[in-house]
Amino acid sequence: MLRIHFTADDLARTRLATTVGAVAETYHGLELLLGPRRPLPFRAWRTAVTDRTDTATGPLTALMPVRGPGLDLRTLVGDSFSLDEGIENLLAVPTRRLRKEMANLTFAPGHSTWVRDFLDGGREPRREFADALRAFHDVTLAPFQSRVRSHLESVRNVYARTLLDGGVDRLLAELCVPLVRWKPPVLEVDYDKKDEDIRLGGRGLVIAPTVFLWRKLMLLHDTEDENAPYLLAVPTVREPRDGAALWEPGAADGRALGALLGQTRAAALTVINDGCSTTELARRLDMSAASASQHATILRNARLITTTRRGGAVLHTLTPLGLELLGSDPLHPAHT
Repeated sequence: MLRIHFTADDLARTRLATTVGAVAETYHGLELLLGPRRPLPFRAWRTAVTDRTDTATGPLTALMPVRGPGLDLRTLVGDSFSLDEGIENLLAVPTRRLRKEMANLTFAPGHSTWVRDFLDGGREPRREFADALRAFHDVTLAPFQSRVRSHLESVRNVYARTLLDGGVDRLLAELCVPLVRWKPPVLEVDYDKKDEDIRLGGRGLVIAPTVFLWRKLMLLHDTEDENAPYLLAVPTVREPRDGAALWEPGAADGRALGALLGQTRAAALTVINDGCSTTELARRLDMSAASASQHATILRNARLITTTRRGGAVLHTLTPLGLELLGSDPLHPAHT
């Protein structure tokens, strides 16, 4: 059991996130796909993706520890919905940081040479890992990404309403029962049979819903930043109906959207719901960057998306109007 100790400052600084990020979700999806359990809410997803994964994902499995906690990609690359942004951050992680993150992890002996090259800062192993991550994401998460994002935003809004109606005390009391128990000022978490006490030390806690964790929570912390809050990743797909909404929805809404906007721009709007750069939009729609930029401009002029600059690239995201058009208005989320 994990016991998380709160002070008054921690309670005041507890906040909500929408996601652990596209990179971390993709990695957790691989863990779920390769794991020994076959949870019912993910049966349709496994059936849809299993035959489409191939040996190109080998570098991902190489960095799956045989013992110890999984790789904390959320802390390493951030929590962006954009896979391209996450991969860009991954390629920029200092070698020293990678070695520190993986110092206590044990990997399969057959992958030891590749892992050593990866940790030594080799550009080729890191690029192979990024390419494998992208390939796996395109098969296992991208086809469902708009539903996943809407689901996570909906869950976050449920958390937010609970916080507004009953404060942090009620939020913690109702969070992921029975895996979590709130006994003020301690949050007890069933946690991989570990018995550990964590004192937040006034930094607070970030609560992030996630899709591909199954009946377990993860407590993450950036050891490079002593002022960074801990993050608690909370599973949200717990019942068969949750999985049915994600993996087996009807297609009528998609056809209606295509009739309104045209199939290509409807597809662009769906991709941008994930948060993406122009390069990623072009790749996902199999078109040139110039064509993708033109479609993004039309959607932006219609006030369906907004575009912000991130370093040398741009990030497209949906406006509230765009979200409403996709049937995922954050102010009126569907219940999960």
